[in-house]
Amino acid sequence: MRIGYRAPSMDWQIAFTLGMVGLALVAMIRELAAPDLVLMGALVCFGATGILSPSETFAGFANPVVATVGALFVVSAALRETGALDMTLGRVLGRPGSSTRRSIFRMALPVAGLSAFLNNAPIVAMMTPTVIDWARRSRVAASQFLIPLSYASILGSVTTIIGTSTILTVTGMVLDAGLEPWGFFEPAPVGILVALAGMLYLVFVSPSRLPIRIEAAEELDDRSREYTSAMRVTADSPLHGMTVEEANLRNLPGLFLVELDRGTRLITPVSPDQSLQTGDILVFAGVLTTIIDLQRIRGLEPAAPEDLIQSLPGGRNRPMVEAVVSASSPLIGQSVKLSNFRSVYDAVVIAVHRNAERVQGKIGDIVLRPGDTLLMQCAPEFMRLHHNSRDFYLASELPGADKPDFERARIALGILVVMVLVVALGGVHISIAAFVTVAALIGTRCLSATKARQSVDWSVLITIGAGLGIANAMTQSGAASFVAHGLVSAVGAFGPFASLLVIYALCLLMAETLHHNAAVAIMFPIALAASTQLGVDSRPFVMTVAIASACAFASPVSYQTHLIVYGAGGYRFREFMRVGIPLDLICAAVALTAIPWFWPF
Repeated sequence: MRIGYRAPSMDWQIAFTLGMVGLALVAMIRELAAPDLVLMGALVCFGATGILSPSETFAGFANPVVATVGALFVVSAALRETGALDMTLGRVLGRPGSSTRRSIFRMALPVAGLSAFLNNAPIVAMMTPTVIDWARRSRVAASQFLIPLSYASILGSVTTIIGTSTILTVTGMVLDAGLEPWGFFEPAPVGILVALAGMLYLVFVSPSRLPIRIEAAEELDDRSREYTSAMRVTADSPLHGMTVEEANLRNLPGLFLVELDRGTRLITPVSPDQSLQTGDILVFAGVLTTIIDLQRIRGLEPAAPEDLIQSLPGGRNRPMVEAVVSASSPLIGQSVKLSNFRSVYDAVVIAVHRNAERVQGKIGDIVLRPGDTLLMQCAPEFMRLHHNSRDFYLASELPGADKPDFERARIALGILVVMVLVVALGGVHISIAAFVTVAALIGTRCLSATKARQSVDWSVLITIGAGLGIANAMTQSGAASFVAHGLVSAVGAFGPFASLLVIYALCLLMAETLHHNAAVAIMFPIALAASTQLGVDSRPFVMTVAIASACAFASPVSYQTHLIVYGAGGYRFREFMRVGIPLDLICAAVALTAIPWFWPF
């Protein structure tokens, strides 16, 4: 402890601040409300009691980190909408081999690499269904891959300041505290070591601790939801020259490749080694979800005449609608082609379902009957005009059925690379670079302005802004110094490393039980005050807060990526703890060894 330092005495402001933080902790642990609402409520109380002035109360929302996180949500959305994520990560996945370890490595490495430069939650959200389908096609348990998917995204995100909102929050607090700003790769020295240790654990140890839960294979059941769909191999398709098996079109879950129409030649059955050519029409029979997934495969398009598809209004915003033909519909007894469907309804039929019967032939030649269910690509006004039409019993829009704009995927990736280079070379601050990137993505039509607004997770921004305000209240009231004095008094005699160890443990505990950004908000001012009272450099203490708050793996409810895979993998809480607790300990051991080495006391 520094000579001449006088311990702060408890006054009403310290007592009130610690009491409010304690109540916020209890509310979040008991899930009485969402973390953003709890932290915002506590922040308003600090403003109402005068502990913070009005400008100080809301200063956190003016911090560049809040704007940066919001902009990065938009960047991730653009990469998802253009199919750039699928082009980069989906291709690397390939087909799983016989070794679970090799498959985990093949999946985890690119996920960790991309998570260093993009917010990890959208990456995991995009990859989860891809990994599930990947596992189904290989007849392996998806439960062996989804936890490593979430963990790999977090391990990669701690190597830069933009991979996770947790470290971005720390960078904002560093600026507010008047410390030297962090560079783009500031956490990389320790982050890379943590990531490498974590990846070794995922590949060599976690397979024996992960549950093996193979669900019953999705079948065409009683064909109650079996559609017939025809897809054409486009002129610029990457599938040209591939075999059916190489294109991963053979054992898609709930889908059967019925025939291949090559103009003058009809190939049925279709063998796995049958090569694909431009213009081939592939006829599938399968469940709705997989039929929709076909629309998102690069190089395939609905086999309806191309001029019909392109003439539909709405561009990429054309919805996909499912509708049941009514008994009074003028469509009955007519084929899809002869009914002038495009002219009458501003829609193109993609697939047809007929109860308990597989519909034969091309889509255009199918003669419609009452009760037939049509899957259609429609003009944006279709639901408003035909929702109550007597031509259809039911009509409903299918969410998430938009086809990626693959033509702009390389543009989106190029813009991202430029952003990373500009920030890494120190030319432009990350907040400005992120917004210039958003403008470029919208300007090049990689993402619409509407979808850009919809892609922002406002609860995360509120949590960060309120957390920054609470950290300010901890400092202004003296509560941070009071707690730090107690911490230093208890373990300071054992040296700065003992205090560092306790701070890491407290950050990890809060990150596992609360919210990662809440842990940062509460522990950052305490760590800073502890370094001041010990008279040592603040950098190792600040880095400890960043790494400990981000590397929490034992609780499935502690982080967005964990929640995404928790339900999808059918995991139990104790299964997460069984895999996550050893990784918590490994990351702690590596971080607490590396941090004092790179940033000495």
